[in-house]
Amino acid sequence: MNFPLPQGSHTLIVAGIPQHFHVAGTGPCCIVHSGGPGIDSGYLRMPLLEAHLTMVYLDPIGTGASGRLPTHPMGYSVDRFADHLLALIDAMGVHRPYLLGHSHGAFVVLEAALRRPDAVAGLLLHAGAASTSEGFMAAAATRIDDFVRRHRDTPDAESVRAAWNGLPAIRSDADYTAALQGLLPAYFSDPVRAADMLAALRRALHATFLVGDAAPFDVRERLHTLATPTLVMAGRDDFILGPEYADALTEHLPDARQALFEHSGHFAHLEEPEAFAKAVLDFVASTR
Repeated sequence: MNFPLPQGSHTLIVAGIPQHFHVAGTGPCCIVHSGGPGIDSGYLRMPLLEAHLTMVYLDPIGTGASGRLPTHPMGYSVDRFADHLLALIDAMGVHRPYLLGHSHGAFVVLEAALRRPDAVAGLLLHAGAASTSEGFMAAAATRIDDFVRRHRDTPDAESVRAAWNGLPAIRSDADYTAALQGLLPAYFSDPVRAADMLAALRRALHATFLVGDAAPFDVRERLHTLATPTLVMAGRDDFILGPEYADALTEHLPDARQALFEHSGHFAHLEEPEAFAKAVLDFVASTR
C-alpha cells in the first residue's frame, strides 16, 4: 500500500499533543521510535533502509519538535509512549506497519505490540530488553569500569567516568545533553575507529530531560503471548543492552530471530550500516 502521507516532515495532533515525524523512502511502512527517553530521531536516520522501506522517524512526545505533556518533565512512562504510538498509527491510517525501536524505544514498541499485536506486521528491537530489573544498572556500571580501564589515561576514559558519575544529579536538558555527550565513547565498539561519527553525534545531540517509570521495565511474563514476528538486534560490545538481553528476548518470544553485530556497540545502524540494513530487509522480506 502507499503510505498515506507524503515525504518530508509532518505534525499531527494525537491525543491532544502535537506529534512530529519525518517520512523518507518508499516501500512497506516502518515506524521508528528513538531512545533515551528524550532523544529526537535524527541519530536514527537510515538511508540504506529508505531505499526499500517507507521510514517514519518519530520525535517521541516531549522530544524534539513534538509537543509536551501538561506534566512535563514528569509522566513519560513506557505505557504513555506506547499509548501515544498506537494512537498515532490509527491517526495516520497506516495498516500494520513494522515498528523499529532503539534502546528505550525498543521497550516502547514491544509494549505497543503486546497491547495490540494485530496492529503490527513485525517488530524490530534494536538494543532492547525484556527487563531492566535485577542488577541492570549494576551490570552497566561494571562495563563502564571495564571501558575506563581499557582506555585509561585518555580523554574518552575521563569523559565517560565523569558523565557516568554525574547521572544521578541530572535535572535539566543541559545536564542530560552534557552527560550523554560525555558517555558517547562507551556506546561504541571502538571509539577511536568511530571518532568522526562520534564527533558528529556529539555536535548534533540535544537531549530532553524526561521522567518516567519509577519501577524497572519488565514484560518477561507476557512475552509468550506475542506471536508477532520479531527481529532482535544487538551489538556485541553494547555496554548497556548487549547480547545477553537479546538472548533473553529471542528465547522467550514465540516467533523471534536474532542478528548480532560483532563490531558494534549500542549503535549498530551506524557502526555496521550495511549488515544492519541487510538484517532488517531480510526480515521484512521473510514476513511479507
